[in-house]
Amino acid sequence: MANYKPLVVQSLPKLGEKVTKDTLYWKNYKAPIQIKEFGAVNKIDFSPIPPYNYAVTASSRIHIYGRYSQEPIKTFSRFKDIAYCATYRDDGKLLVAGCEEGSIRLFDIGGKAPLRQFEGHTKAVHVVDFLSDKYRIVSGADDYSSKVWDIPSVTEMVSYKEHTDYVRCGCASKLHSDLFVTGSYDHTVKMFDTRTEKSIMTIEHGHPVESVNLFPSGGLLATAGGRYVKVWDILKGGQLLVSLRNHHKTVTCLCLSSSGQRLLSGSLDRHVKVYSTTSYKVVHSFNYEASILSLALAPEDETLAVGMTNGILNVKHRKHEERESFHRKRRPAYRTFVKGRNYLPKQEDFFVSKPVRNHLKKYDKLLKSFQVSKALDVVLKTPERVNPPEVTVAVMQELNRRGTLENALAGRDERQLRRLLAFVIRYVTDSRFAPVLINVAELIIDIYMPVAGQSAVIDKQFVKLQNIVEREIDYQGELLEVLGMMEALFATMARKKPSPLEENKMDSL
Repeated sequence: MANYKPLVVQSLPKLGEKVTKDTLYWKNYKAPIQIKEFGAVNKIDFSPIPPYNYAVTASSRIHIYGRYSQEPIKTFSRFKDIAYCATYRDDGKLLVAGCEEGSIRLFDIGGKAPLRQFEGHTKAVHVVDFLSDKYRIVSGADDYSSKVWDIPSVTEMVSYKEHTDYVRCGCASKLHSDLFVTGSYDHTVKMFDTRTEKSIMTIEHGHPVESVNLFPSGGLLATAGGRYVKVWDILKGGQLLVSLRNHHKTVTCLCLSSSGQRLLSGSLDRHVKVYSTTSYKVVHSFNYEASILSLALAPEDETLAVGMTNGILNVKHRKHEERESFHRKRRPAYRTFVKGRNYLPKQEDFFVSKPVRNHLKKYDKLLKSFQVSKALDVVLKTPERVNPPEVTVAVMQELNRRGTLENALAGRDERQLRRLLAFVIRYVTDSRFAPVLINVAELIIDIYMPVAGQSAVIDKQFVKLQNIVEREIDYQGELLEVLGMMEALFATMARKKPSPLEENKMDSL
């Protein structure tokens, strides 16, 4: 019996993403380092001074990590319950955090015990930040109130209670020492001036507000809540500039790049989106394995840290071109690898050949033994990272060439048919696979239409397949109409070149 020839999978062009400067810039990070925390990571904050350590708030602890350390270099654990929102002061010497008990604690980076403890909130404090004068702290809590505290005297200076729901986010202005912003689950964002008794501006976001961020210029404000990221012009009384809806679930955190030209948003849909602050279009996207609660960028975007609901801290460090070029110079020269490539054996040389054994894939073994139905099941069950859709389509094409495709599709139970229909629905409109999958879809309809109506799930898949095909036919019809109009337009615009005889007549005239 002749040797079995393995199935040849046709290589098809990949539909890759467009490579831009942002793609190269944001992909220039090393493989991530993952650190397991004791609970969900609710805040990450980088120190504003070298060596740019960062504070991670998770569970009842605050861990301080060095730039490249995978173990905490310092821990603040004087909390009885969950800690929130550990934030550095502008000089990097002090750290302030809220907690579930309703108190606010101020730490010296060089010590362990709290320097100050502020009491006044009756519920959990989720928002703490330093005003830009460095001697006052602003806080927001689940008791609907926002307060301003004086650090030297440990006293409450002013209190606001204008929100009607939990205050869960806020930030202080870096340019004005009396301005700060708070966001609440009552769908509003309020701006306060510590010299006044009431808020000076109220913005209606439309959803429970999870994060707010003031731009470095102080004139723009970004808010996140629900599936929306919105940017407001503060100088024009809180006018809405743009509303972005690029996430599938609630947006939980916002962050600006060091240049202020890129805005990052993290969401429960496990994605981090990078927006251009000029066009507000998504220029890059990161994908993570769990829902995102917090993110932060180090100065010069050297490090990207992301905290997730499962307690994983994901840290990426930027590659250094100098180190890369240094190592590149030390690698062996190209001639080392091609040495002996053009060597020709002499007459007295003995050539020893080793037989190469071809290891067949599982579907090839089944095809070799004529188990066509099982071969199709194997490629449909295997994840796409192992067997891409090109392999499944190649198996279907081989079965069609053998004339056994109809036998392989018949006799399937509900689970197998559901998996087969899901594959066809997903790729039937892909131009690379359409010729094969259209034939497969027709055979499936012919085989299983007499038993339609026995399974609600299968019936829904058939209806979905019908809708997808009808929509694709409409698209193709519209495309042909557009092509016809373009051809007619180009025909009228084209100028007919005069013949040589006509040119001679023109010259004689």
